[in-house]
Amino acid sequence: MGGEVGRKGIPSLLKSPSPRGETEAASLQQEHIASNITQVQSLSILASVSLVGWTPLVELKRIVEKDDVNARIVGKLEFYQPLCSVKDRGALRFVAVMPAEYSLDKQILLRKMSFCMIIAHVHLYVGPEIWKDTAGKVDIFVAGSGTGGTVSGVGKYLKMKNPALKVICVEPAESPVISGGKPSRHKIQGVGPGFVPKNLDTSVIDEIITVTAEDAMANAKRLAREEGLLVGISSGANLAACLKVYAAANSNSSDWIYLYLFSIFILFNVSRWLHEKRTKGR
Repeated sequence: MGGEVGRKGIPSLLKSPSPRGETEAASLQQEHIASNITQVQSLSILASVSLVGWTPLVELKRIVEKDDVNARIVGKLEFYQPLCSVKDRGALRFVAVMPAEYSLDKQILLRKMSFCMIIAHVHLYVGPEIWKDTAGKVDIFVAGSGTGGTVSGVGKYLKMKNPALKVICVEPAESPVISGGKPSRHKIQGVGPGFVPKNLDTSVIDEIITVTAEDAMANAKRLAREEGLLVGISSGANLAACLKVYAAANSNSSDWIYLYLFSIFILFNVSRWLHEKRTKGR
């Protein structure tokens, strides 16, 4: 899974040859999903910018079996980035970006000042990674919204590949601003900034699901206990939303994949709230 040619870092996504000489079409038919966390941990992970991107997918088989879910739930482990953050992707190639409609004189001025400038267009990495690693089988994408970049960008790309795909946005029930509610303090770190970011493309979103902090924490603990994944509270919120989506769909289709992005926060490092809950329980 991790030793294939052309699967090391973002640059390989669009430029590398197909693994083992396969054609792109043939390569797309092969899934790259770990069946459990032990398979993921067998990968060679080095603190190198060459390994930014191509984070592994893992299937949540225990939770699916325990909850009698007739679907596949797959998580993308962004904490496998060199610095444990999805933001490694953006930091690797930070450039000044401007809309194409900006005046030509501003573009000329920036170039004369030796700015690295790119005219904005859809050029995404996480979406293509998901599409390739699931062999194009993803039907529903579920992700929380902080800045809105992940759910908007990944959702837009996946819908380009499959217009029937559904994009589900997750936000805190205590601060449901995307749903039209009022902002408030909440304890799900990494999502729900208290306003609707301009970066969020709401036209991509098919449904918004709210999750309470208690439900998010309970599901984060499930991921640690049942799947061996030490992720954060926002990942628990994503799992809670996945299970809500499945329950509402009442689907008998066994090949649906509810794919969501695991948060970047490691559970033992994440929250004062977790410490408070543990202390109160003593």
